[in-house]
Amino acid sequence: MHCMSKSISFFQSLIPVFVLMLLLSINILFQEGEWWGAYSNQLILLVSGGVAFVMGIFFKVRLRKIWAEVFENLKSVLVPIFILALVGALSGAWLISGIIPAMVYYGLTILSPEVFLPASVIISAIISIATGSSWTTTATVGIALIGIGSAMGISTGMIAGAVISGAYFGDKMSPLSDTTNLAPAMAGTDLFTHIRYMTYTTLPSIGVTLAVFTVLSFFTESTGEAETESLLVDITSYFTISPWLFLVPLAVVTLILFKIKPLISLLAGIVLALVFALIFQPSLLATPQGSGSVVGEMTKVVFTEYSIETNNEMLNELFVSKGVMGMLWTILLIISAMIFGGIMDGIGALSKITEVLLTKAKSIFGLFASTVASCIGLNAIASDQYLAIVIPGKMYKSAFQKRGLAPENLSRTLEDSGTVTSVLVPWNTCGAYQSSVLGVGVGEYFVFAIFNWLSPIVTLLFAYFKIKIRRKKF
Repeated sequence: MHCMSKSISFFQSLIPVFVLMLLLSINILFQEGEWWGAYSNQLILLVSGGVAFVMGIFFKVRLRKIWAEVFENLKSVLVPIFILALVGALSGAWLISGIIPAMVYYGLTILSPEVFLPASVIISAIISIATGSSWTTTATVGIALIGIGSAMGISTGMIAGAVISGAYFGDKMSPLSDTTNLAPAMAGTDLFTHIRYMTYTTLPSIGVTLAVFTVLSFFTESTGEAETESLLVDITSYFTISPWLFLVPLAVVTLILFKIKPLISLLAGIVLALVFALIFQPSLLATPQGSGSVVGEMTKVVFTEYSIETNNEMLNELFVSKGVMGMLWTILLIISAMIFGGIMDGIGALSKITEVLLTKAKSIFGLFASTVASCIGLNAIASDQYLAIVIPGKMYKSAFQKRGLAPENLSRTLEDSGTVTSVLVPWNTCGAYQSSVLGVGVGEYFVFAIFNWLSPIVTLLFAYFKIKIRRKKF
């Protein structure tokens, strides 16, 4: 006699989600994030995954199936984890070489507070379109813009919101982006049809974003030019500043443009930066802070948290890098999120939640609204933007076909709600990454990530008023 697995219901599927949300809420609201120590979010995700696992055993789901889903999830984030580690190393190498200080220095001389926020959106968008990666954009130009804006006295939440808005606009519209290729693949359309169709909703969203940041610039108080001048003097007293330093970030961007893998491109950026540190900042390397040698100092910069002490408190806060070890918290969060998402997928909970949402879609607008809700919900539940694109893409593809809708309707909706909202969820891989790299909490930049929360709203408005809803050609 063999055991037959039972089918999990919609409300039963929500139990691990409820546990996750409850524990996270208690931890954040009542324990100030210190309930289980520094790694409380990771532990909460694993506990919630444990609840889902016990449910899987109760419903007689084969353990092999659950482990297979967990393994697939973990395998899918191996590259992002390595990228995170390299970004940690890159921040240290770019600090000791003078690249980040040079970006701050020239940024202070060129960008005025009156145009800084909209300029940050545009700069981030250009870099992200060129590289196809919001992660690379925030890890390079984003860090620099945070430094420049902070020196001007502008809120880091505002700056991070502007950077993320521009970075995700570029990521969404770039043919080099993995999500921009993934969405049409899931929906059944081609890449460039998908990009052209996205412009209808994406351009209004970024237009409103730029307008809001332009208005905010007029009401944002800055510290004035006097303090800026003193910062410029302090920077040049500790670093040799030269335009030649920009050859390193230019080389990284060029490698990515030539479709060299991000891991290789970032590694090249680290090695080149350390070479430039020997050329331009020999005095910093010659006076190691406890390592005892130049090689030891470089190793410390790459692998551990590193800071350069100056006489200026603001610069001390700016000139700190995390190194590879500084990314450990984020890496463990991503691993925990993937375990939780894998178990939920393995016991059939994720597909059940999406399936029930699909039955509620009685009209064309209802279908779009259900897709948007599924993408946003999966960003919160599965903690990964790729799952937030793949699962709804698979589930809704036939529904869009049955309604006579062209596949680019689905691919656009997947990007408008799956790709861009991932960064608004603190425990999502994207939210964890961006807050870690930029040093700004999701709660601080959430309101100012205008493009990201506006995009799904614009998509729903287009669907409601039947604007640019393309029918399938028979």
